[in-house]
Amino acid sequence: MQKPYIYEMKKMILFLILLIIGSNVWAQLKINMKKPPNTRKTNVKDLYHGNTIADPYRWLEDDHATDTKEWVTAQNKYTNNYLDKIPFTSQIKKELTELWNYEKSSSPFKKGPYYFYYKNNGLQNQSVLYYKKGIDGKPMEFINPNTLSKDGTAALGSLSFSKDNSLCAYAVSKAGSDWQDIYIMRVSNKEILADRIEHTKFSNVAWNGNTGFYYSGYDKPKVAENKFSEKTQFQKIFYHTIGSAQKKDKLVYEDTQHPLRYKSVHMSTNENYLFLTESEGTDGNQISYMNMKEPKKGFQLLLPGFKYNYSVLDEVKGNFYVYTNNGGPLASNYRVAAINPNNPTEGNWKTIIAARAEKLESVSLVGNRIICEYLKNAYSLLVQYDMEGKQEGEISLPGIGSAAGFRGSLKDEHTFYSFSSFNMPPTIFKYDIATMKSTIYKKSAAKIDPDKFKVTQRFFSSKDGTEVSMFILHRADMPLTDANAPTLMYGYGGFNISLGPRFSIPNLYFVEKGGIYVVVNLRGGGEFGEQWHQAGMLDQKQNVFDDFISAGEYLISNKITHKKKLAIQGRSNGGLLVGACMTQRPDLFKVALPGVGVLDMLRYHKFTVGWGWVVEYGSSANENDYKYLIKYSPLHNITEGTDYPATLITTADHDDRVVPAHSFKFAATLQDKNSNKNPALIRVDMQAGHGSGKPISKTIAEYTDVLSFTMFNLGMKVD
Repeated sequence: MQKPYIYEMKKMILFLILLIIGSNVWAQLKINMKKPPNTRKTNVKDLYHGNTIADPYRWLEDDHATDTKEWVTAQNKYTNNYLDKIPFTSQIKKELTELWNYEKSSSPFKKGPYYFYYKNNGLQNQSVLYYKKGIDGKPMEFINPNTLSKDGTAALGSLSFSKDNSLCAYAVSKAGSDWQDIYIMRVSNKEILADRIEHTKFSNVAWNGNTGFYYSGYDKPKVAENKFSEKTQFQKIFYHTIGSAQKKDKLVYEDTQHPLRYKSVHMSTNENYLFLTESEGTDGNQISYMNMKEPKKGFQLLLPGFKYNYSVLDEVKGNFYVYTNNGGPLASNYRVAAINPNNPTEGNWKTIIAARAEKLESVSLVGNRIICEYLKNAYSLLVQYDMEGKQEGEISLPGIGSAAGFRGSLKDEHTFYSFSSFNMPPTIFKYDIATMKSTIYKKSAAKIDPDKFKVTQRFFSSKDGTEVSMFILHRADMPLTDANAPTLMYGYGGFNISLGPRFSIPNLYFVEKGGIYVVVNLRGGGEFGEQWHQAGMLDQKQNVFDDFISAGEYLISNKITHKKKLAIQGRSNGGLLVGACMTQRPDLFKVALPGVGVLDMLRYHKFTVGWGWVVEYGSSANENDYKYLIKYSPLHNITEGTDYPATLITTADHDDRVVPAHSFKFAATLQDKNSNKNPALIRVDMQAGHGSGKPISKTIAEYTDVLSFTMFNLGMKVD
């Protein structure tokens, strides 16, 4: 009689224990019961400089194959099964949607009598391009990309207006792809002409008067579906005459000796010169020019490559104003030089704006002035100069943040810019160029109180003693002394790209729920000039990972968080960052979020535009490069039985920049070798790409899943 009673008591005690532990942990126990789908292995091996490297999941590189599609379906089902069991996923989606639902506008820019700007009413998948006659005119819809597809995945790209601003060339991409089609619209009545340019990627449109334009294009892919994965090469420059078919476009320039060079063109404002920029990757270029009065002479080399970066801003009084990191003290921080095309040797250059301690991030020629954005400790510092380079003063900003805009012509009297920070949604300012006065043009309608949040900047020592910057965003009522605060650390560290203080609804939501958000200005980025960039590329790439790991160690040693409360996130090159750090220091992080990452460092250059990153990473085809690539390649450094962080890999089926095969193979390997103490999931977005042009509905859905996964595994609550 006593045994059944004791058995019932044990069940009751177990039930009470589970109640005490809490519903989140019980949900975790249920979620972790299933194993990930099995991924078949093949006996594929490659020989690299005498070293045999297995690649058992090579078959996943064919993302159009039936078995790969079935694998994706099974993985998404497994991931959704996990995410659906998180008790607060639906609440996060509801609250994110509410926060996102406010009117957003871009800074206006002037073309002829019209002002153009983008506006989103709140939850429109794509922002709509509006225009109005005069600054106080009635807003009218110009192009609504939401009407170009049923699911909101068609997105507007670059715009370019003809000489008299009567015609507008605009690019459209679909499903997140880098491939674009170019269309022509008559501005006065919004008539879309029959002209359509296909097979373009990374192309400018350089108008020649009102009758035609130059553009960069590729040959039509032999197999249509392969254009999303096969190597992109042999870019050419064409000229299109308005009213003619694309097949009649004139081939202006090609280089059959260098099939992997990028080529783009732009026209000087007065249309006296057409500039051709060529690059062999993402760093270093060369520039040639064509005198439009003597087009039969073709392009003449102006700035030979590919050691430095150059950008011709415009022709000014017979000279080319060039933004470059070549020449003079501190030159790696960039400067502006005037070059006479009749005597272009470097010794004859005239410095207009000398390089200084802060990196010159961007330059605008507007209102007969030069407006420069410098990065001072990774945030914006704006300085105005006259056209001869005499400093007229600094432009006052509301605080530490990021400014962008200042578009216009040399004849304009005013321009516009936006300013934002981690805790400040973008505010648009109208700027009077002569008086250097800014007035608020449009405040943000975001439902955010900036005073509820605090931003601090700290510097810490990396592994080799280098001082590295980080920004920390937290609630103003939450001191940085918890030692157990859930923390999300974000980084990029590559390609000379700078991470400054920028507004993000998902990040603020995470902080509002009691988290801390950290952005680290890693080597490899552009925050502190070209030397900072070079210190994190090629055989110095390990510095980037050391910086990020040291940032985590700093947060832990300074009692800001704990390793069981630390999540790391990065996208693209930042996805590589997360993959490398989680495999090098799996003990340091609780959650890892590699997004659209470059994860196979031995084969990345074999797909789409991956070859262009060789100048940044090196290539496994080179033995010296292979020796350091194999040491950190995330795919090749996953070890059997290791307790890796809870990992959610994100990618998309139409990502033709970092092909999804990187994430597929990494996920399969991680699931096979992980100790299975923590989940290893992959989320494959459908009808989406690398990130640009993603519809708001898909963006909210992705952030919902990423935040739910992160907050759940960090033990956070959503009240």
